Amino acid sequence: MFRLRAHGKKPITITTTTTTSLTSASTFLYWSPESSPTALSSPIEMDPILWSGLPNHLLDHILSFLPFKTLVALRSISKHLRSLILSPTYLSDHSLSLPSFILLSHPQSHQSFPLFDFNLHSWRTLPLPRSLSASCASSLLSSSHGLLCFSLFSSSASSLLILNPLTRSSRFVKFPFYPFPYELLSLVASPDGYKIFTLCSSSSSAFSRSVCLYDSGERSWKKFGGVDQVLPRGFNQDGVFHNGSLYFARSEPFLLVSVDLDNGKWTTATGDGVFPADDEITFARLVTDHEKKILYMVGGIGSNGICRSIKIWEFREETENWIEAETLPEIVCRKFTSVCYHNYEHVYCLWHKEMICVCCYNWPEILFFHVGRRTWHWVPKCPSLPEKWSCGFRWFSFVPSLSASV
Repeated sequence: MFRLRAHGKKPITITTTTTTSLTSASTFLYWSPESSPTALSSPIEMDPILWSGLPNHLLDHILSFLPFKTLVALRSISKHLRSLILSPTYLSDHSLSLPSFILLSHPQSHQSFPLFDFNLHSWRTLPLPRSLSASCASSLLSSSHGLLCFSLFSSSASSLLILNPLTRSSRFVKFPFYPFPYELLSLVASPDGYKIFTLCSSSSSAFSRSVCLYDSGERSWKKFGGVDQVLPRGFNQDGVFHNGSLYFARSEPFLLVSVDLDNGKWTTATGDGVFPADDEITFARLVTDHEKKILYMVGGIGSNGICRSIKIWEFREETENWIEAETLPEIVCRKFTSVCYHNYEHVYCLWHKEMICVCCYNWPEILFFHVGRRTWHWVPKCPSLPEKWSCGFRWFSFVPSLSASV
């Protein structure tokens, strides 16, 4: 057992396992020539100068023996420890131990969020910080690489809150002006920071919309035009980040639209492919595999606005064509279309760890397709949900990250 103390900080006590070898990491932490076996049971306060002078490779080896919660607490000891724990080398060696979840947000989520763990096939709970108390209305808008974006409303002003639930760090992002009527907000996080994309109505004209883009590196908003020429009013599907741009899929007629998050430039692609000539696309939703950089589309095929089958296509950028990759089994398709009552505006999709999740705002279960195994499954209903609750289900991919900075 030993204590770590930084100047002006409360010491952190860490218990280690005693071994007979003085060369082991646990013995090294508290061994000294004057120590005796009977003294090992009492905590020893380690000199901050000695601790900060240890070589990085030895610190890395010592930290690998500590529990995850202790690692998070150690970030506040010193800047040296924080930079080491958040270094790409250390994170790449230890990130596999962090689980990932599907997060459920619904109107009953006041103090916590239900989380579904695919590895354990069980539900957990993510408590909310006090900054999201019941004193001000809040709602979860977007999730990206371990960060969550909330909208906050009070009697005096409105803002966004960017939260890393793992490190319990957060930052308020003020709107560029007030009131700020926005839609289709998306949080896009990267190793260098994050960007917030949203559409907003012009302060001078309610009939003109613009792209408002926030950059965490610059701590400022930028404004771009050209929205009304590519996205019609009433379009309510969030964009999907792929290769530096945010993509949107229109179904009537089918059109692939993207906006570059660096310069605000819009581009369009028809996406010609293998769609049946006699049928129509009743809905189209995009997801992207960030690791393999593959863009997928989940689409309903039918006629007269009625979906008869649901398919998955993969986008080939070199030819700008969609290639059919999978078809939902007919019996599963009938169940899904019945639960959404053929109101396809309620259907949305997301990508989570090799899985394409197909969701519905008024259904408490998730239909997902495992791309690697090519199998379809249902995520069971969360047991904490009220029995008769039948709307407002919003699902997000949540992959905890120590390095995601607010």
